[in-house]
Amino acid sequence: MLEYLKTPEGTIAYEVSGTGPLVVLAHGMGDSRHSYRFVVPELVAAGYRVANVDIRGCGDSSAEWPSYQRADIARDLVAVVRRLGGPAVVVGQSISGGAATVAAATAPDLVVGVVELAPFTRAQSVDLVGLVRNSRHRAGTVQLAKVMMTGSLRGWLAYLDAAIPNKPADWDAERARIETTLRRPERMAALRAMARTSPKDAGARLADVRCPVLVVEGSADPDWADPRAEGVRILGDLPDGVGELAVIDGAGHYPHTETPAELITLLLPFLRRTLPTTPVDHA
Repeated sequence: MLEYLKTPEGTIAYEVSGTGPLVVLAHGMGDSRHSYRFVVPELVAAGYRVANVDIRGCGDSSAEWPSYQRADIARDLVAVVRRLGGPAVVVGQSISGGAATVAAATAPDLVVGVVELAPFTRAQSVDLVGLVRNSRHRAGTVQLAKVMMTGSLRGWLAYLDAAIPNKPADWDAERARIETTLRRPERMAALRAMARTSPKDAGARLADVRCPVLVVEGSADPDWADPRAEGVRILGDLPDGVGELAVIDGAGHYPHTETPAELITLLLPFLRRTLPTTPVDHA
């Protein structure tokens, strides 16, 4: 069921499926809730109520917003949890990984666990050595720069080609859907605005997170020369004992799309610890 949450700045769309404890899914920039199409059915079958959110500027949510910082996205996610009656585990990918961090730090009564998929959650610095030595990282960085500077749709599609080394079976149709959406000037403007944001607002809140955090990186993610090292740095900025890191071998920046089975294998034990539910009997 597609629902809408009106905020003072715009409208957030989200789709609710299943019954049970609440899991909120938030995608990355230039995408939509459709990116979790392989994950939602598995979570519902495991006994969870899933709210799959189109973050501000994306999908069926309003296109034009005054700001796209992670703290802004976090505020929207907390509002969804509050509307649906939390507590919840928030799963965020890329920019929404940082937003999930802020949500947990600002609403500990509503957010009881965070899963960050290939997250931009810390202030970034240019890795010159990595750019020289890692052609995948160099290619992804160049294409993202084109998007940020010129709004190049071709650059974004080339970035996706590098960021999703394991193409799902429906990739041709999904790529066409993304391309059609981003040909709309207001949607490309939202993507460019997100690309220009800094994760430092999320990084500043890592030390304030008290709930369990699972960071999932893909070993072939072109956004970092060493994705595992980025995950380790995130854990180092969290309070001791709060975070854990998993790396999916061969996955890129979209593990929920590329390797959903491996991701579910990681997600379900984490959810059972942080948001327990009675297993669904399919006998």
